[in-house]
Amino acid sequence: MRVFIALELPDHMVAQVAVLARQLGDRISGRLMKPDTYHLTLAFLGELDEQQVRDAMAALDDAAVDRAAIPLVPDGLGKFGKPHDATLWLGISTAQELMDLAEAVRAELAARDLPFDRKAFRPHITLARRAKLPRGPLPELVFPEASQAVAVTLFKSSLTPGGAQYKPLYTKTLEARLTIQRFNGE
Repeated sequence: MRVFIALELPDHMVAQVAVLARQLGDRISGRLMKPDTYHLTLAFLGELDEQQVRDAMAALDDAAVDRAAIPLVPDGLGKFGKPHDATLWLGISTAQELMDLAEAVRAELAARDLPFDRKAFRPHITLARRAKLPRGPLPELVFPEASQAVAVTLFKSSLTPGGAQYKPLYTKTLEARLTIQRFNGE
């Protein structure tokens, strides 16, 4: 089965990313991703057998041990490919916690001799595939607010004529981090 490990986005961030994608959809042609497919891939493993899937679950467990929620801070748009056939994405800032988790996931996979795409990790959320990007600047866009991811999931990816469909196979919940604001009375 075809699998990958990814951070799940909180619902409010999914809604905000969908708004951004709709804004872009007015300016680009291509296949916009459905909101239920938004995620941030940490490692793409490809085709695994059942034992390898169990090993990937163990790798995810070990990589996520004692980790707090991961900050998700949007930092602009980017693309893979050519302007007339691109994958358009929303970049996510390379917070140390995010980079450390991605490195730990990949190290645990490697320690178990599991295959994964070893390209440099570039945190992003895919917005559109086979996109034709316009020349010149885009209009003012409303970007999602910063948020936190609290779930790391091993997903099964099934390719269909309508695009990939993702099914969660195993999820590890990260420790939620509380934000405390202090009022100093001034």
